Amino acid sequence: MATRKDGKASSKMVITSVALQDHIRRNLLEPDLLLSDPLLKFRNKVPSKQRGNQKDVQRTDLLEEREYVLDPPPPPPTLAQRMGLVAPPPGRLSEDQWRQVKTRSLQQRESEQPCSICREAFCLQPQVLLSCSHVFHKACLQAFERFSGRKCCPMCRRERYETRVIHDAARLFRNQCASRIQACWRGYVARRRYRNIQRSVWPKDKRLRQKFYEAKLQELNESLVRHCQTNTEAFLSDIDRLLSSSRRVFQQLERKCVSEPQEDDWERIRSQVTQRGTGDCAICLTPLCGLGLAAEAAGFSLHRGRRSVLLSCSHLFHQRCLDAFEAFAVAGRTACPLCRSTYHKRLI
Repeated sequence: MATRKDGKASSKMVITSVALQDHIRRNLLEPDLLLSDPLLKFRNKVPSKQRGNQKDVQRTDLLEEREYVLDPPPPPPTLAQRMGLVAPPPGRLSEDQWRQVKTRSLQQRESEQPCSICREAFCLQPQVLLSCSHVFHKACLQAFERFSGRKCCPMCRRERYETRVIHDAARLFRNQCASRIQACWRGYVARRRYRNIQRSVWPKDKRLRQKFYEAKLQELNESLVRHCQTNTEAFLSDIDRLLSSSRRVFQQLERKCVSEPQEDDWERIRSQVTQRGTGDCAICLTPLCGLGLAAEAAGFSLHRGRRSVLLSCSHLFHQRCLDAFEAFAVAGRTACPLCRSTYHKRLI
């Protein structure tokens, strides 16, 4: 009987030692064994199709902004934990517990503040919520865990925490962007209405009223310039055409109005020239001959062969000078070189 009892006690002691060794191996030496044990590698190996499906699910979750737990499922309990030799690991948080953690994080305004690791705003980048109600960038937390070599909260140093992907900061950032866009649009609409009011209602201040009317006049000038033709050649050709047509009209009117003077009229014109005492031709500026003028009385025999022409406007010129002037006249218009009026001429 004693031998049986000793055998049972020894076997129980062996089972207990094996359970404790297994527990120590899994908890304390797990990283080294995972790298060296091919069976564990094979167990943890996930097919590529399943990985692709997981990535697709994560992408769809991010697109739909669904919150999900980022940590893998807990490992099965060890033999020592099932025998009660070691306390079992804490269970995963339920949805109600996660809701309480998120409520506490919202009260502390963790999503409104920048990330405590990189000190940058969350914006639309993925963020994770820890079971201690602290919020970080997903990439920042992974880098912290990789370089620190242990899993503890960067703020409160709590170990064995759970992580959950949330989108509170992204939603808040979208709301802020929408508010800024709406504020910019409302400001633009208000400024446009104010400008329209400024253009239609004149101010009461004297200086501002003067500037208002100056701006109105400038707008009218600019609109007139815009509606005018910019082709200078065509504009000048139109001016020349209108001038030529107006000249023809004036010539016709002058021809109708001016009649040929009679003998009495010519005598009166000769008397006007004699009284005025014109002695030089206004074209060549040389002495005239005829009508008993002072130049002829002085004995200028050099110019006696040049005949003079008396115009109906009481002006006197050399015949050759007047013929040359008429030959070079614009559009064949015969006008007096002095008074620019239509005339009738007579040799003297």
